[in-house]
Amino acid sequence: ARARGAHLGLTTTLRALQAIGEQLQQAFAEDTQVQVLVQGQGSKRELMDRFRQGTDDAGRGCVLVASATFWEGFDVPGDALQAVIIDKLPFPPPNDPVVQARSDRLNEQGRSPFKDYFLPEAAVSLKQGAGRLIRRETDRGVLVVCDTRLSTTGYGRRLMAALPPMAKVSSQEVLLEGLARLTTASTRAS
Repeated sequence: ARARGAHLGLTTTLRALQAIGEQLQQAFAEDTQVQVLVQGQGSKRELMDRFRQGTDDAGRGCVLVASATFWEGFDVPGDALQAVIIDKLPFPPPNDPVVQARSDRLNEQGRSPFKDYFLPEAAVSLKQGAGRLIRRETDRGVLVVCDTRLSTTGYGRRLMAALPPMAKVSSQEVLLEGLARLTTASTRAS
């Protein structure tokens, strides 16, 4: 499928950022219709500006693969942003000393670090990631979370409940149809 419009890929680790960024740059290396931007290959401001300008009336697409700092405070208004793709559920990194200290404190209090810390933090981050897509009441787009735990676990359903109301699809065919409708609508509005 051709990437029309702007697509934002949000990763939960720098390792995933680099791997996904490299794979996309290789896949689209000879495609003049898709520009692939990767966090770390320019300043945040430069990447944001290039991303916002990355689509044009000819249907050229732009993909930005980013991590931590792009999960919040990055606004692409209107129909310019077609999709946000999140690689994994954004749980806090368990090896981080601050996260470990909070977990230890909750354990000492007889509480569940997963239920009382990791899950609420992931819900906020997931909502912030989804918020890159829908900034105004009239905005539309596709949110893809590439982590099956969202639909196969009890806590995944709790995380889904934290997201804004939206249609849920589980087949690639329906997803591609939705993207095609969004692309058609945004090119007509241009």
